[in-house]
Amino acid sequence: MTAVALGVAAAATFVPALRAARSSTVEALADAARPPRRSGWLIAISARLPVSLLLALRVAARRPRRVALAVASIAITVSGIYFALVLNAFLTTTPPAEYGEAQVELLRQVLVVVMVVLACLAAVNAIVITWATVVDNRHSSALARALGATPGQVSVALATAQLLPALAGGVLGAFPGGFALFHAIMALTGSDSDRATLPRLWQLLAVVLATGLVVAALTALPARLGGRRPVAGTLQAEHT
Repeated sequence: MTAVALGVAAAATFVPALRAARSSTVEALADAARPPRRSGWLIAISARLPVSLLLALRVAARRPRRVALAVASIAITVSGIYFALVLNAFLTTTPPAEYGEAQVELLRQVLVVVMVVLACLAAVNAIVITWATVVDNRHSSALARALGATPGQVSVALATAQLLPALAGGVLGAFPGGFALFHAIMALTGSDSDRATLPRLWQLLAVVLATGLVVAALTALPARLGGRRPVAGTLQAEHT
């Protein structure tokens, strides 16, 4: 298991590390800021949005790969929860004849442990991504406050920037992702998927809602701390 964990960590960091090592120092230092692209229809829509939502969309748009990572992380976790619901219903209604009550109960305990591990990994990932977002946007957050945004609006914006990908990942994991994972595992194991009871719509909606609430709770403290940084000190530190 340790070797597998090290292999996953190495594979996840290999491409960014290689890209950073091969980037030209001269080109990076001489790279000028690109002017933002402004569209009339986009400005018209954004003018009607609340300040917090507008800032949240701006934060998310600055790091699309980070948003994709957050969506994928939540989608994988919710897909695992989907499969756990299916397996739990299967063990409850039609357990295998060759398994006794003790074996069925052991499978349920193992299932709970796996789901807790998945949830903890997703929680840690959400907190790390939020902290990274807060650090990356400290200058823009201070600038928004200098232009009139309140600390509460900035804090809500930073939290909403993580909540939107979480809801998208929850929907993807609860509906197409979990369904595809279930049938893929059934096909690999040669089991009959017709015997399984799929989760009901209200259960999937509850999972998506719970995912959003948990992510909102996990990101509230980092977002609050990031939204209340001193404006003058932050802007001065960026130019020293």
